[in-house]
Amino acid sequence: MTAPKVTNKKRLLFLLMGVTLIFFILIGRLAYVQLVWGVDLQKKALSQWTRELPVAPKRGIIYDRNGNVLAQSASAETVAARPNQIKDPKKAAQMLAPVLEMPEEDIYKKISDKKKSEVWIKRQISKEMANKVRELDIKGIVFTEESKRYYPNKNLASHIIGFTGVDGEGQEGIELFYDKQLKGFQGKIVTETDVRGRTLPYNVSRYIPPENGWNLVLTIDQTIQHFAEKAVADAMEHYKAKKVYCIIMEPNTGEILAIANRPDFDPNDPPRNLDFNEMQKYIKNISVKDNLDPGSTFKILTAASGLQDGVVSLDSTFDCPGYKMVDGQRIKCWKAGGHGHEDFKKAVQNSCNPVFMEIALRLGTDKFYKYMDAFGLGQKTGIDILGEEQGVVMNKSRVKNVDLARMGFGQAIAVTPIQLVNAVSAVINGGNLMEPHLAKEFKDEEGNVIEEIKPKKVRQVISAENSRIMCDILESVVSEGGGKNAYIPGYRIGGKTGTAQKYGENGKIMQGKHISSFIGFAPAEAPQVVVLFMVDEPQTPVDFGSVVAAPYVKMILEDTLKYLEVEPIFDEDTEEYRQMVEVPNVIGLPLTEAAKQLKDAKLNYIGEETGTIVEDQMPKPGAEVMVDTTVLLYMKRENAKNAEQGGSGRAIVPDLAGKSIREANQLLSSVGLKMTIQGSGIAVSQQPEAGEEVDKGSTVTVKFDAPEEE
Repeated sequence: MTAPKVTNKKRLLFLLMGVTLIFFILIGRLAYVQLVWGVDLQKKALSQWTRELPVAPKRGIIYDRNGNVLAQSASAETVAARPNQIKDPKKAAQMLAPVLEMPEEDIYKKISDKKKSEVWIKRQISKEMANKVRELDIKGIVFTEESKRYYPNKNLASHIIGFTGVDGEGQEGIELFYDKQLKGFQGKIVTETDVRGRTLPYNVSRYIPPENGWNLVLTIDQTIQHFAEKAVADAMEHYKAKKVYCIIMEPNTGEILAIANRPDFDPNDPPRNLDFNEMQKYIKNISVKDNLDPGSTFKILTAASGLQDGVVSLDSTFDCPGYKMVDGQRIKCWKAGGHGHEDFKKAVQNSCNPVFMEIALRLGTDKFYKYMDAFGLGQKTGIDILGEEQGVVMNKSRVKNVDLARMGFGQAIAVTPIQLVNAVSAVINGGNLMEPHLAKEFKDEEGNVIEEIKPKKVRQVISAENSRIMCDILESVVSEGGGKNAYIPGYRIGGKTGTAQKYGENGKIMQGKHISSFIGFAPAEAPQVVVLFMVDEPQTPVDFGSVVAAPYVKMILEDTLKYLEVEPIFDEDTEEYRQMVEVPNVIGLPLTEAAKQLKDAKLNYIGEETGTIVEDQMPKPGAEVMVDTTVLLYMKRENAKNAEQGGSGRAIVPDLAGKSIREANQLLSSVGLKMTIQGSGIAVSQQPEAGEEVDKGSTVTVKFDAPEEE
């Protein structure tokens, strides 16, 4: 046998090396697949032989400060389908349609789509409906639990709480702002399936439980929220207003006790069928997201700024001729003829426009803006609601003296209601601007506190002494000035009225359109609660804040102080300085007789509608009010026969001062007299004079002048 040739040996060697190289390449490739691709391939394989069904966590409960449930989640079952497991989709759809109360075609379209491994059929159904579906025993129909949100008090605090979507995500209000904390973390059910998505005979399902969301305790008080809701609902209905706003706040901590707005909605059934703009009319928290002219309530900030800067003091005196000339423009006081000589305290009681123009001008633009910035105007307050507006403040470089003067009494500037109540709180709480907030603390399911939201002081704006002085002055507005309709026997109530003009899109004043407001607080010596109440476009001839809004603040404060167990204090000074009288029942009486009875009771009155017979009144008969309180009369027209007041006889000319054209006309008509009108606004003079006796059918010439602000 001959030995192999060298050439053959080389071939064998190259072959061996080639095989070895291929072997090492395969080993390397296998190592790469195992070590590098392994994790990804395992995931892909897992996704092919398993299916995951999500399990939603239970959303956290929302409580009021006393532990009352405002929003909670309950388990609701969702019906799903695995199309690859359903043998006869047509028959299955026929069986499911009447039970699920859905069109058969819609169900068939979902469960016959073999491209999808799983599909929802109907979400968050009742337990009874779910049991009926189970009884059908259709293979490929499965169930999963979801959390459905319920709001047991329906519309109560709807603008605060907000609502969630069908997937449980927060979409508005607190539900949106604290969605991350409330929603928790999703769980899942993992099952083994074949390549067509069918469950394997001996599969082992794995359940990964969800982590439930945190429970949230709010600062609001459900009872106080009820007080606010009752008041705004009544004002909305009574005055046929465009909007009504109410904020109740603890001034020392910034805690919001209540926010109530109208229009409102039921968060269990948000108006999703409306377009975006229409829906916003109902769900928008206007107390936080509307920019408004504040009117005379803003004078509180001007007065406090002037005191703090030293440009005005309790000893300062002023003369009001009924207007002030600024940059060649004549800016009127709300009272025709002016208030004459008055000190600073009296000027605040009178809400005298020229005095507040003077204070603003004395401060100058730089200092005025310094204080407005310190009070938080032109910036967000930081309240825990998304979409907060920051108001509208004119660029300082463009401000002229006439602009500054108007800002001094609440024109040429826009604020949100939450900005206004927060700034006023800084005036009365010792001078501290606080950050308003709605969240008080987060708790786990066992009730343990996870996180506490503590009051946050932003800055000191005025001194504690000047804050005390402002509380005394504002208390005198209620006891002696234009805020008497907010007085409550036994309590020292502070407050300020406001009647702001409205401006159209063209920047011009909307004639006859006002926002009537009142901000009140109590007790004046140590404020515990502050209430802002605003009525947008009340449908009444007399829309002063003292008449429209102040009675509602009184109603809210009276209920709230009793609820908080703040005891009234009656002393000799109280009895002597604040005489109380019982409101007589004048319903059904002619206006002249009603006016006489109210005058005898030492009360003022204003007629709300044209007419000669009193149909209703506010305050109601039997209510105890301060002397000189204004009673609002709602009038109706007598039948034609009784309404004719002409004919022979004599009549006493009534006092028309301060009456609107409508009121003056109805008052004169009720005694058989006619009227000649000069000007517009409220009556400032008349001829013949009040009290003169004239023939029925005579004409009384009445001069009217329009106030700019109350």
